[in-house]
Amino acid sequence: MRKFFRTPKGLLLLVLLALAAAAAPHEGAGRVLPGLLSSVGAAALLDVLLLRSRRPRWEFPSGAVLTGLIVAMVLSPFEPWYVPPITSVIAVASKYLIRTKSGNILNPAALALVVSFYAFDTGQSWWGALPDLSPWAILALFAAGVFIADRVNRMPAVIAFLGAYYLLFTVTAFVGDPRTVAEIFRAPDLHAVIFFAFFMLTDPPTVPIRNKDQVICGVLVAAVSYTLFELAGVVYYLLAGLLVGNIWEAWRRHGFRRRDQRVR
Repeated sequence: MRKFFRTPKGLLLLVLLALAAAAAPHEGAGRVLPGLLSSVGAAALLDVLLLRSRRPRWEFPSGAVLTGLIVAMVLSPFEPWYVPPITSVIAVASKYLIRTKSGNILNPAALALVVSFYAFDTGQSWWGALPDLSPWAILALFAAGVFIADRVNRMPAVIAFLGAYYLLFTVTAFVGDPRTVAEIFRAPDLHAVIFFAFFMLTDPPTVPIRNKDQVICGVLVAAVSYTLFELAGVVYYLLAGLLVGNIWEAWRRHGFRRRDQRVR
């Protein structure tokens, strides 16, 4: 266990648990804990069974636990009891169904949250991003995010995304009516974007490794998210932007492998 908590996954688990523990009292522990526990439990149970069916020994489903936490911390705590666990099950199942030989293509939590929106008309409060705490809480969220992004070597993607994202909305505020985009620069949207950038955009299996590719992916995700917000106003605009970035990365890797095979 001590070795696990030194890994990026172990550190991310500690950070997410700390954020959830800080946010829960303000959201109402009795309101958020059932969804949090059922989301993590359902994700972990499914993943541990699927892992055991493929491998000779039992393994701790660390990825599923992280996915379950993120799903619950994004969903509104006012959703029906069955929504968080079903959404987490969809997320874990997607890792096994939508994948290539090298790994899953789409961010599981992002995909499941979009599916859940259409299946259950769910809301997203991003309560795990500490939007209801004091303004100083955003500094803790940012510091924790920088720590995790640095450990998984995805800081270029984060910087490119945040830079392009806020540049687009700043230009929009100057060119048009600033009131239409004012919410982007304040809570809870500001907290949601920081949580998204540091804890979802940095998912190693679905984000490029090379710095140049990370920058391209981050700008692409920002551009798609901005476009969806402006043209469609959908609540999942960040998540949809991430899924487009995931698809681009899967296409890029596929093309790279094909070129590599021709060279050989």
